[in-house]
Amino acid sequence: MSAYNARLLSRIDPALLHAEMAAIDADPAGIRIMVPKGLFHAVRLDHVPFAAASILKQEMLAKGGEAAIGRSVYQGQRGESSVLILGTETQYRRLIEKLRLQPMRSLHTIAGDLETLLASLHAAPPPLTIGPLTCAWGTRTYVMGILNVTPDSFSGDGLAARFEAGSPALIEAAVRQARRMVEEGADIIDVGGESTRPGSMPLPADEELRRVVPVVEALARQLPVALSVDTYKASVASAALDAGAHLVNDVWALARDPEMAALVARRQVPVILMHNRSRPNEAAVDSQLGGRYLGTEYKDLLGEVIAELRERAEAAQAAGIARERIIIDPGIGFGKTVEQNLELLDRLRELTSLGFPMLVGTSRKSFTGYTLKLPPDQRLEGTAASVALAIDRGADIVRVHDVQAMVRVARLTDAVVRRN
Repeated sequence: MSAYNARLLSRIDPALLHAEMAAIDADPAGIRIMVPKGLFHAVRLDHVPFAAASILKQEMLAKGGEAAIGRSVYQGQRGESSVLILGTETQYRRLIEKLRLQPMRSLHTIAGDLETLLASLHAAPPPLTIGPLTCAWGTRTYVMGILNVTPDSFSGDGLAARFEAGSPALIEAAVRQARRMVEEGADIIDVGGESTRPGSMPLPADEELRRVVPVVEALARQLPVALSVDTYKASVASAALDAGAHLVNDVWALARDPEMAALVARRQVPVILMHNRSRPNEAAVDSQLGGRYLGTEYKDLLGEVIAELRERAEAAQAAGIARERIIIDPGIGFGKTVEQNLELLDRLRELTSLGFPMLVGTSRKSFTGYTLKLPPDQRLEGTAASVALAIDRGADIVRVHDVQAMVRVARLTDAVVRRN
């Protein structure tokens, strides 16, 4: 038993450190100086030139921190190395100052990257207006309700399995389902006409238009809610925006249709860019548990997901899409094995370093089913656990089927993780 009640403080962040110091009656001026000294961060850099890696190591050691570099650097070999920097925020800021004095352009770039990373730790992205909804990121979790107008949804909720696409009966059922989700607390309704389950086949644009546009038009007319269209086709997105949608949710991050980026830029609407390496021939389908991906290879899962999302965000901005209109999605379930999905969920917070709001969709997905050995209609508890974990690790929007239950999960999780 410790005579001094020794313990580790959990979730070290500026607000917690400030509160702990104030609780022991530390001097206010001292608190301002000491808080950055107590914030420890590990930062990985890849493809750093040989000389720059050596200088980073030396400079961080001189400031009381540490930097791990590849053995090739120690052996005097040329080329590139990954670098893992370990230190407090104060040490990083001193490192940045010193790097800016160096004559090497690579070190100036690294200084800017480190400064951007530190800024992302303390400032949420700017607010975003999506139709009637204004999202103040960091204040609460927003809930996106899934409205499938497909006959072959993996979760079994596709309305087109029961009604003819574009028919009055389907439109009425869609409005009724969306109204219920809004009453249960949904902030956004996401309308999708093409299944993206593992092993699914592409849908012709004219059929997707027939399924999606009448529903979006009816929802826009009858419900004061933010509307998203889940499509990667520019023609469908354009028609849905004309019908009243406010947001484009592109599972291929503007890479599948060459006209999509220009359309989103021209219409000045927000866009969700999702990471996706799906290939139908890598999917295995179980009659009870559904589809999952096998054999998808990543040398560095989080590093590659982050790099590819960064590349797609940069491409979007180069096409004229404002940075503040971009939302990222790690693409859980898309081109990733069960184990990779679990790792990605656990390490979601690493994606916040990109500086964009993050949407996470885990609802009823196969990684939950294969982990719990349960079919889609029995994944409520697994989804609830994954939604809570996603919020704890930085999700700003959660995309769900079971709105009422997940709104409750989000509100309680927010009460814990967003209480400062």
